[in-house]
Amino acid sequence: MPRGDGLLTHELDPADAGPQDACGVFGVWAPGEEVAKLTYFGLYALQHRGQESAGIAVSNGRQILVYKDMGLVSQVFDEATLESLQGEVAIGHARYSTTGASVWQNAQPTFRPTAQGSVALGHNGNLTNTHELVQLLRERTAGDPKSAQAETATTDTSVMASLFASYRDRSVEDAALEVLPKVRGAFSLVFMDETTLYGARDPQGIRPLVLGRLERGWVIASETAALDIVGASYIREIEPGEFVAIDQDGLRSSRFAEAAPKGCIFEYVYLARPDTTISEQRVFSVRERIGRKLARTAPVEADLVIPVPESGTPAAIGYAEESGIPFGHGLVKNSYVGRTFIQPSQTIRQLGIRLKLNPLRDVIAGKRLVVVDDSIVRGNTQRALVRMLREFGAAEVHVRISSPPVKWPCFYGIDFASRAELIATGLSVDEIRRSIGADSLSYVELDDLIEATNVPGDNLCRACFDGVYPIELPDDDLIGKHLLELPANGTEPLKVIQ
Repeated sequence: MPRGDGLLTHELDPADAGPQDACGVFGVWAPGEEVAKLTYFGLYALQHRGQESAGIAVSNGRQILVYKDMGLVSQVFDEATLESLQGEVAIGHARYSTTGASVWQNAQPTFRPTAQGSVALGHNGNLTNTHELVQLLRERTAGDPKSAQAETATTDTSVMASLFASYRDRSVEDAALEVLPKVRGAFSLVFMDETTLYGARDPQGIRPLVLGRLERGWVIASETAALDIVGASYIREIEPGEFVAIDQDGLRSSRFAEAAPKGCIFEYVYLARPDTTISEQRVFSVRERIGRKLARTAPVEADLVIPVPESGTPAAIGYAEESGIPFGHGLVKNSYVGRTFIQPSQTIRQLGIRLKLNPLRDVIAGKRLVVVDDSIVRGNTQRALVRMLREFGAAEVHVRISSPPVKWPCFYGIDFASRAELIATGLSVDEIRRSIGADSLSYVELDDLIEATNVPGDNLCRACFDGVYPIELPDDDLIGKHLLELPANGTEPLKVIQ
């Protein structure tokens, strides 16, 4: 069966890519269990975080076997493949590319041989000092005959894996503890050698990472929803700056950096599943509280509150309950159109948002609608949605957004549009309202969003809303998705070597 090329068309409007999710990682140490199948179901629960490629690495105690390919988890793996992946420890990864192209070579887990065995690594996040790490890798591998072979992967993850493997006289654990203090940016990691599962989280804890317990083992995952699906009990979050190792001697923890928490606030708005818990807060409840705040700060006379499914649903419920306006489903989402490798023809592409959403005419006709969505990036999706609702008979369309205006790109693992493409960069709220054709438009205030999370504002990264980046960024030519594929400063491309 031919594999896809990773060019997914999962946006509501194929011409208006929304904020693309960070990756999902999962790891399990459980002798006597079917660790590959546990990892498969864990990745299935994390599929929303990345749909370009998926992979699983398994060790039987003697060697690591990696299987990965382009596509969704359900497309990459079948029963026979999972049966062939036998072992006691496994890691898995569902990818959306934030550094490096969406090609097979960049699919994860990333595998490297080491002097004492091998290492497989999965990464959620995005590094900001990749150029420094490449130079360090060049220095460490200078004079090594194996370094003459150029690595085809072009990701910050491949740089980390190669650095872990470059310490010939050290174990993977010792090498990681040497490398991690030198790494900057967002990274929630699961990795493994032949016998041990490891997890690590950057000092800011920008991306989530949690620890769970099985009856006969341990689990590390991006979200608590992945623990639930495999029957693991939630123990705690991996702390910012923490390194954990799990093997036959149990779990041990150490710290490679002091914690300076700056969790991503956009996880609460959009990225995480609503049934996930972050910082002891159920994401669904946070989004519902955001909707209530929107109803208080941006009231309007209307007949019906409808969400843009599914990310707008909890906030729409909160808005309806607080305002007293009835909640209803005025849009039906086709969850499968677009989750495919078949690219739509130009004729079908012109249907735009109708590939994904279909209005219920008898529900919305003649009604004054409050439409709740999670964010506006370029505005194309909302413009098409408002037009479609009017075509189906809506009397008024009032748009309410459960995040502040997105004005700044993310360099920590979310692939937003560039700043020049963000509609909120150059337009006022009223200008955006006119652009999308709504009768009214309101966003939640940043202070209200922070309050809804029940997390201190100083412990949250809000850079996409306020432009304050908690981790220093390098010069523009030393950061970006294709850094390792393009020449830097007029020199040779920053190729990773193995």
